[in-house]
Amino acid sequence: MPVLSLKTARLELDLAPAAGGTIARFAADGVDILRPMAAADIASGKGNNGGAYPLVPFAGRIRDGRLDFEGQTIRLAPNWPGARHPMHGDGWANGWEVERNDRTSATLSYRHERAGERGGWPFRYRAGQQFELEDDRLTIRMTLENLEDRPVPGGLGLHPFFVREVDSELSCRSQTVWLMDAEVMPTERVAVPPAWDFSQGRRVNDVALNTGFEGWDGRATLLWPRRRLRLDMTASATFANLVLFMPAGERFFCVEPWSHGLGQVDRTRLGPRATLEGTVVFRIATR
Repeated sequence: MPVLSLKTARLELDLAPAAGGTIARFAADGVDILRPMAAADIASGKGNNGGAYPLVPFAGRIRDGRLDFEGQTIRLAPNWPGARHPMHGDGWANGWEVERNDRTSATLSYRHERAGERGGWPFRYRAGQQFELEDDRLTIRMTLENLEDRPVPGGLGLHPFFVREVDSELSCRSQTVWLMDAEVMPTERVAVPPAWDFSQGRRVNDVALNTGFEGWDGRATLLWPRRRLRLDMTASATFANLVLFMPAGERFFCVEPWSHGLGQVDRTRLGPRATLEGTVVFRIATR
């Protein structure tokens, strides 16, 4: 099943389970909200060129592939094209199973076995995504279940690529932000400077940015004025971090809810057989 399609009167959602459990298309009234995934990218079995893909069991980069956790040093191999630091976990690069689906909902799962001998994530886990499409919203519930009988590090994230127009706007509130080095690794946490303050809303094209904000209140509003379209994103308390990726000259921008800070998955702790879960909602309105 290359694409799984859900539909309501206004909204359309295409999922690519075999390509990282990725959202291949999300549209309102026939207009794309997320960048559509090309057929060749769906066939690749990878989700990194999709509309939105899951970040499990961690989000972001792990410097030099070294993870120190409860007295143990874990070495991870590079896993991302062109990047020397392991990045964004395993979920985007593997096929997910369809556990159930109907016209407006679907549940996907991915089970990871130990891969430490190959430099992969050395702990077993099961990840899940539940998609629920209603007339005006998409709800995504994400889970990460520790299958080990010991505590492990672990986190969740969602990486949506929103379609970018010249008048696209974003508003969101957070407390602090990370300064980054040339390899997009965090160096110093500071108060949000005026140039990166989105609390009053600002045009996406006015800022070039790739960093993480902490103390996020779990709400963000995206506007496309010429389209007369508004998207209100809300996230549960699990997602207290927000990454903004706004590369100059691209036709997308990313507003990413994360459960942990940049480069900080080693500070997380998921107990034996415990489950981490979080929910993200995209509510669509016409302005």
